[in-house]
Amino acid sequence: MTGGSFNRVGVVGLGTMGAGIAEVLARGGLAVVGIEVNREALERGRGNLESSTGRAVKRGKLSEDAQREILGRITLSTDFADLGDCDLVIEAVPERLDLKRTVFAELDRVCRDDAVLATNTSSLSVTNIAATTGRPTKIVGVHFFNPAPVMKLVEVIGTVLTEPEAVARVAALVEGLGKTPVTIGDRAGFVANRLLFGYLNQAATMLETGHATRDDIDAAMKAGAGLPMGPFTLMDLIGLDTCLEVLDAIYAESRDRRHAASPLLRELVTAGLLGRKTGRGFYTYDKSENAEEETAQAAAPTVGVVGVGPLADAVAALCDRAGARVGDSAAKLAGCDLIIEAAEDPEAARALLSAAVRAAAPGTVIAVTSVDGSAIRQAMATGRPSDVVGLHLPDPAGALAEMSATVATAPDVADRAEDLLARLGLTVVRCRDRAGFIVDALRLPYLNDAAAMLGAGYADADSIDAAMRLGCGYPTGPIADLDRIGPERAVTVLRALHAETRDPALAPAPLLVEHATAGKPLR
Repeated sequence: MTGGSFNRVGVVGLGTMGAGIAEVLARGGLAVVGIEVNREALERGRGNLESSTGRAVKRGKLSEDAQREILGRITLSTDFADLGDCDLVIEAVPERLDLKRTVFAELDRVCRDDAVLATNTSSLSVTNIAATTGRPTKIVGVHFFNPAPVMKLVEVIGTVLTEPEAVARVAALVEGLGKTPVTIGDRAGFVANRLLFGYLNQAATMLETGHATRDDIDAAMKAGAGLPMGPFTLMDLIGLDTCLEVLDAIYAESRDRRHAASPLLRELVTAGLLGRKTGRGFYTYDKSENAEEETAQAAAPTVGVVGVGPLADAVAALCDRAGARVGDSAAKLAGCDLIIEAAEDPEAARALLSAAVRAAAPGTVIAVTSVDGSAIRQAMATGRPSDVVGLHLPDPAGALAEMSATVATAPDVADRAEDLLARLGLTVVRCRDRAGFIVDALRLPYLNDAAAMLGAGYADADSIDAAMRLGCGYPTGPIADLDRIGPERAVTVLRALHAETRDPALAPAPLLVEHATAGKPLR
């Protein structure tokens, strides 16, 4: 070693993740020793390395000469003793504590006393691994994300036993490899997985309880929250068994109901339906589910908009873009197909609705908006609840409309409401009449978890945002999202969710309440 640098690095376990880490290290010019348990596993590891770098060559991102240089820096072996000259060794074996402890016991035996040993665990306690070694001060967590050559985030984890110098050196190495290190403490799930899997698990529960369909939930989170894929598509990609392992590990530490694995998820795993890798999980992958339906473009409806303020203005602009005729006086409301209440104040909304209902012709669909998502109270106040549906536009300038039918909504009214909203050019998803509809019911608890993490001092705002942007591919981080939405609105929705479920995990985080009260963003 020279100064604080690592020149020779070992990687134990050459599955998809381990091979990816070895490739990243070799791309960075380091000498790498790759270790597998036997010759057969070693050849699979060699194949992983050749396939990954080969794909980069085919895409024009790597020359054949560069590929040969990268592979030439990696020495493959089944003998742990070949790690004896390594400055750093990274363990990347499957997520089983007993297996990892066995590996670290062997590393303790063969590695130099000054070598740093790292685990790539995504959910297990680094402290539990470190405590069974003879060198707990030199044990670090280094969590790469799959695929390691592509993903920029690496979580670097120090325990209460780890020397700060060891953490700093590993973080410096990660940065030197062109990655973004986020240095944090040892907490199950770390930052990215702890936030991500609470959200994924809640989506599974939402499906299991019949709140909305799989397709509507996935569509809502893509179109309404701007995520690269919906939660069920993502879980199938990750692997449902992996999702269950991570949730069980986090729940074992936190006892937080948001991480108590959904019975539906556990049932699918027990049945061997693990997602893409088995051909079936939440979706089935042996036949195309992407057939597009051609539908005739129907004429835009006549829409009445009642209310004043930004939401009413946005709804009116939406109707204008769709070519819909818009009415706002009693005479004009009488000829509307659809009336949308878009008042900002609940008291004003009730008064406007009362007047609108008196003016509306029989059979007119009435859509009510509410920040807490509950339409039934407003529906009953109209005197004609069978004509009322709930409506939420997560982004009034966007293309998604969330529509809820109450227990009093007539089935044909719900169908007509969906058709009328679609004729305004909106992507319509349906759900039950519950606080938050789909998007906010999933997004706000996730954002609340991030605010709680920030308030606890576990990670700073930049680290939390970087973890979700770079580790999960989110367009924005949760703290930035909270500041965009506004702490006041976030607290209002969370209080509605908490009042409805009495789940302590949905109570607004104290830091979020504090900023909402002060009218200040979190940054």
